[in-house]
Amino acid sequence: MLIHRPNYLNQLISFKDTDVIEIITGVRRSGKSVLMMLYRDWLLQHNVPEDHIIYINFEDYKMQLIRTEKQLRTIFDAKLKENGKMYILLDEIQNVDGWQRLINGIRVSFNCDIVVTGSNANMLSGELATLLSGRYVEIPIFPLSFPEFLEAKNIPTDSRKVDSAFNEYTRYGGFPAVVLANEAVKDQILKGIYDAVLLNDVSMRGNIRDLVALRSLVGFLSDNTGQLIQPTKIANTLKSNGLDISPHTISRYLGLLENAFLFYRAQQYDLRGRQYLKTSGKYFVVDSGLRRLAVERRDGNYSNQLENIVYIELLRRGFRVSVGKLDTKEIDFIARKTDETIYIQVTYELPKNSHETDNLLQIPDNYKKIVITQQHYEFDNIDGIPIINIIDWLLNEH
Repeated sequence: MLIHRPNYLNQLISFKDTDVIEIITGVRRSGKSVLMMLYRDWLLQHNVPEDHIIYINFEDYKMQLIRTEKQLRTIFDAKLKENGKMYILLDEIQNVDGWQRLINGIRVSFNCDIVVTGSNANMLSGELATLLSGRYVEIPIFPLSFPEFLEAKNIPTDSRKVDSAFNEYTRYGGFPAVVLANEAVKDQILKGIYDAVLLNDVSMRGNIRDLVALRSLVGFLSDNTGQLIQPTKIANTLKSNGLDISPHTISRYLGLLENAFLFYRAQQYDLRGRQYLKTSGKYFVVDSGLRRLAVERRDGNYSNQLENIVYIELLRRGFRVSVGKLDTKEIDFIARKTDETIYIQVTYELPKNSHETDNLLQIPDNYKKIVITQQHYEFDNIDGIPIINIIDWLLNEH
């Protein structure tokens, strides 16, 4: 079963027949290949001849030995046509050395649209950035959002099942293969995804031999989502648990985890000084199901878990997200777009003796401020600041 994801598909369609290469990025198994197939089907339905579409999945059995620019050129020489528009769809192309030069050459020499996918952020740097400066657009893709999760499970947004569906979404996450699976095998599928990302996209690419240290780092980050951390602090914590690993190695591992789109880092932003602080940040895992797996299926840390879901959803909606610092106080998220800024506090439930709105009220500007919570309350604001239930917020993007 293919899960239709119109938001992503419409982004691809909007760039059709323009002079930019569309690069779809995201963690392994998040839906990049399905999106490519949906786009191919859309092209066929809109009268693009099949022989003018070149679709290659480099993880396909027949393509696994294609690893060099020369080998790839041989394939294109047999398929490219001089007459008419060509549509070139290349899935997991980062597995081919030198693909950037070849794709740029095709872009210059043929009348074509090019879409590529990759599971590593490094593909957007180096030679690609040099060759295609200003000529490519990144389309980040994430595991299913909660509305997409409900649609995949045929649950209407006004159904009584929504609350229990959110609990399942929090527990198992939004990887399409996990969402569509029976509950008995969800954790097995999650473990397969988790191991594939760590082994193929992090360990092998980074030439990491100490998998125990890598898994311990992932477990630490997953158990401390929503906490400001530094490599030195992580190294000291792991050392107290019997793992001798330097802050420099921790920093390298963190970069590899970010490159694989397994974790995202939110920098701290000083609202008084109006500058980003380099010393610390928060790390968030791409999927709540992977987070639970990494902490060995332990429950707890509900506010941190909720904060993780909100952070990833903000990225999915196209915001740039940082952590706010206001003197000694913290603002969970500052979410920015070109013409929009939102300050957000996230809490599992509102404290009885203090207001989550206190920090927000001290921010000296008039941008939108909200509190997101997992509980339902009879009131909808405190001191004029909206109090929004997480489900309501996830289902309403406006």
